[in-house]
Amino acid sequence: MDATWFLHQTIIKKRGPGLQAELCYNDRMEVKSVTQVTQYIKTLFDGDEELGDLWVEGEVSSFSRASSGHCYFSLKDIGSELRCVMWRTQAQRLLFLPGQGDWVTAHGYVSVYERGGVYQFYVDAVHRRGVGALWQAFQELRDRLQAEGLFDEARKRPLPEWPRRIGVVTSPTGAAFRDILNVLRTRYALAHVVLSPSPVQGVLAPLGLVRAVQRLDELGDIDVVIVARGGGSPEDLAAFNDERVARAVAGCRAPVASGVGHETDFTITDFVADLRAPTPSAAAAAVVPDARRLLAQIGETVRRLTLLVNERIAGWRELLAREERLLGLHDPRRALAEQRQRLDDLVRRATSAVQHHLSLARMRLDGCQARLEALNPRLVLGRGYAVVQDKLSGTIIKSASRAWPGQELRIDVHDGHLGAKVTEVDPGP
Repeated sequence: MDATWFLHQTIIKKRGPGLQAELCYNDRMEVKSVTQVTQYIKTLFDGDEELGDLWVEGEVSSFSRASSGHCYFSLKDIGSELRCVMWRTQAQRLLFLPGQGDWVTAHGYVSVYERGGVYQFYVDAVHRRGVGALWQAFQELRDRLQAEGLFDEARKRPLPEWPRRIGVVTSPTGAAFRDILNVLRTRYALAHVVLSPSPVQGVLAPLGLVRAVQRLDELGDIDVVIVARGGGSPEDLAAFNDERVARAVAGCRAPVASGVGHETDFTITDFVADLRAPTPSAAAAAVVPDARRLLAQIGETVRRLTLLVNERIAGWRELLAREERLLGLHDPRRALAEQRQRLDDLVRRATSAVQHHLSLARMRLDGCQARLEALNPRLVLGRGYAVVQDKLSGTIIKSASRAWPGQELRIDVHDGHLGAKVTEVDPGP
């Protein structure tokens, strides 16, 4: 844009006020239409005898055959290029059709194509002379670089799946850069684009392309590089067949995608690049994922994950319910309750047994007590009997023979005891 502005300013300065005054429109001047001018030029071409019967030699470029059968191509040499057309009737008479890089001698005439306003060489005969120098140089360079291994698939690197910074080597004013930005903006707006500008046509283009690639290399944080330009003739794409450009692309630290020309165009840069795309837009689409497809994949993944999680949760719930049932069967509280019930039963049985034993013991005690009461000496003493004991030893005197006169006695009666002394001993019969 700056270059265009500078050129415009330069033209204005060269024109000057005086020149502007001379070119001012005058109502008395005769004004011709574009068609009139073109027709006049055509009459000049058609009236020139030398242009009406020509043999021209040159290298065939941009050959194509339309569905109508007409052939369109260019003849070129180092200095210039001539547009050519050969009608179907003339093409059908040829033993061969010229191809890209053929060096031929063609016969015909030069005239003006009025609708396009361009002059063309209308060819009616073609003789093949060999291979053109430009095409031969292209083939030699291609074969030499291929022998070095620069085209090998083994050295080509895969493009990153999720590029963050994308370097673009192209003209900043060309349609190719706008196409690349549009594609990247539509497909993957997360990527950051770094433009390394360069001319893509002309004598200065090869060195500019090399420096543009080197600038991106110096940044060091570029994930992938796009080298691109729009379509054109082989001459327009000549910079991408330069050996210096090819080696710069091969030596680039980041993977390189080449999007040069149209689908039918092939350049040395295409062979060296890690990925060849048919157009700049296709190159931009190749280096980034499609956001819409990503969103669809994310949505499908979310759906599948949700389904999977729900299935897992349902399975875990069923497992939890089963474990709860098993835990209920083996719950220690349940066993403890059973033991407590058994303990209560044992306590009741033990209490009943103890009470039974106590009742029996009480009954035996009562019987013993009754018997003891019956044998209670105090009851006997109550009936008038007494117990005689030696006062000193406490020995019960059951026989008169055990007593002696003067012995002190203790006599127990039912309501107390008496002290006595033996005065007489009289053994019975």
